[in-house]
Amino acid sequence: METMHIRCAGFAGAVDAYARDGADLWFISMISNQQSIRALWARLLKGEPAVISDDALMGGRYCTLAPQARADCRFHTARLPATGATHAMLVPSAALYAGEGPDFLLLARAEAEAPALHYRFLSRRIDLPLHPTWSEWLWKRGLDSGDVRPLDAHGIHAWRCVPDIEALQTALGRALRGHRIPLPAEELANAA
Repeated sequence: METMHIRCAGFAGAVDAYARDGADLWFISMISNQQSIRALWARLLKGEPAVISDDALMGGRYCTLAPQARADCRFHTARLPATGATHAMLVPSAALYAGEGPDFLLLARAEAEAPALHYRFLSRRIDLPLHPTWSEWLWKRGLDSGDVRPLDAHGIHAWRCVPDIEALQTALGRALRGHRIPLPAEELANAA
């Protein structure tokens, strides 16, 4: 995996993971000295533009922290003892399982984790009764409908999820009536 870099207002750091949607940066994990990390964090929270590139000194694409992420995010830091560097992650509340509101951000190490993770987040955030055996169907439907959109990501897999609850309820009713997904009662009867 190639090393990426972030630069903003004269401060720089190495980026081991990020997720962005166009110019909106939703998540970033970076490593640098403590002063640079704190300065980058402060500048991103103020909405100042940064550049992410594969070259430490030039080129790249401008981005700013997404407004929703800027409004409610967590900043985690840890010192790396062997090097003295600081590792930091800026994580929006939308990426946390216990976050509020129907919109959410999925961050996964592997793409195969996405359907189950999507089910968990979706089930937590909406009032429709959902069953774990529907996770693959819910994931495919979300991708096909545009409720789930992949983000430009490095070091992780990321999706922005904005469920249309009414459309999901209609599609779920059709799928259940058409026997494209099992009724939970059928699953319990088959297991017995």
